[in-house]
Amino acid sequence: MESKKNTISVLMLPWLAHGHISPFLELAKKLANRNFHIYMVSTPVNLSSIKKRVTEKYSQSIELVEIHLPSLPNLPPYYHTTNGLPPHLMNTLKTAFEMAAPNFSKILQTRNPDLVIYDYNQPWAADSASSLNIPAVQFLTFGAAVVSLAIHMSENTEDKFPFPEIYLREYEMLSLKEAVNEAPGNQFPLNEALRRSREIILVKTYRDFEGKYMNYLSNLVSKKIVPVGSLVQESIDQDDHEEITQWLDKKEKCSTVFVSFGSEYFLSKEQRHAVAEGLELSKVNFIWVIRFPQGEGINIRDALPEGFLERVGERGMVMEGWAPQATILQHPSIGGFVSHCGWSSFMESMKFGVPIIAMPMHLDQPMNARLVEYVGMGVEAVRDENGKLQSEEIAKVIRKVIVEKSGEAVRKKARELSEKMNMKGDEEIDSVVEELVALCSNK
Repeated sequence: MESKKNTISVLMLPWLAHGHISPFLELAKKLANRNFHIYMVSTPVNLSSIKKRVTEKYSQSIELVEIHLPSLPNLPPYYHTTNGLPPHLMNTLKTAFEMAAPNFSKILQTRNPDLVIYDYNQPWAADSASSLNIPAVQFLTFGAAVVSLAIHMSENTEDKFPFPEIYLREYEMLSLKEAVNEAPGNQFPLNEALRRSREIILVKTYRDFEGKYMNYLSNLVSKKIVPVGSLVQESIDQDDHEEITQWLDKKEKCSTVFVSFGSEYFLSKEQRHAVAEGLELSKVNFIWVIRFPQGEGINIRDALPEGFLERVGERGMVMEGWAPQATILQHPSIGGFVSHCGWSSFMESMKFGVPIIAMPMHLDQPMNARLVEYVGMGVEAVRDENGKLQSEEIAKVIRKVIVEKSGEAVRKKARELSEKMNMKGDEEIDSVVEELVALCSNK
């Protein structure tokens, strides 16, 4: 422990979802490379899933710290994560996490970090840190545009949102309001939770890309908004996925779409069939990762239209559970990403120059999809008036992005954004370090 005397120690508490834990861990690595010591706090089931990503290089500077949630009915320890969690248990998980606040306080007292970095729906973490005179900073794994719109909506302002390119259709608005209203732990309005952050708020974005939204968000919450960059996960253990790589190697350059709707969303039967029919009609190569809630016992063949796998043959690879997304998106044969437009997926697409076929599902994803189209690096597959996916539309958009001449502007824009992002390197992180050091010096 002597080696840590001259470092700043940071305790991180992400929400219990892979889409949140992953950027927190990537931020931890960036800070560890700059002489910070990190305590990454999560439930045992989540920590076991990221343990191999804390490679030997980081073994001395990133410590994984378990937080135990109280026992609640229908929520055994293997459900102390959103990964594979049946949707009806999401609110129970949020309640259990909030009830673990006393355990979090004990961890703070034991580790005594210089700083806490916490997630958007955990204002209680800031309160625990404040009671021990430890500065706490919120880290948003969403984009600044989306958070700005959410606050704008919650404050019921009569003014129009000043960025008309970011909007919600009626059924999307209803879905978002329902999700917000049902969530325990959300008794704090988002703007109030953000204002609890000490002086600054970290956001997973780039100033070049979201500068105007960052400025607006800063005015809304009276805090300095500090971008941390894309925090795209490093590709590791490529040998473990040789079958995928070999299959992709046989495909022509930019001829294939990767299809994934993230680790948090499970397609309904109707949605699965619409996507399958769209892929079949497109006549484009695809690799599709499908997920089901834990314990549902569905197999892929039964989940898809009868005869689908036989009809697509070698043109398609369908796999269940998890796929090495960053590795796949970097492969030369990938020419498009059929995506739910989760923010991490958006950032990965941009980093690797892969245009998006946008099919947002819920929460921030519809707003991200509008942003994808606005910046010109993707096309949204428009739904019918009831919000249902349309297989013909899916096929049409896939063909436009991958094959047709009309999609060249989208393909070019994706390449340009990738080049711009990769030129910046870790420029944003250097500013983050300055801000965090200053904060700890003034506490």
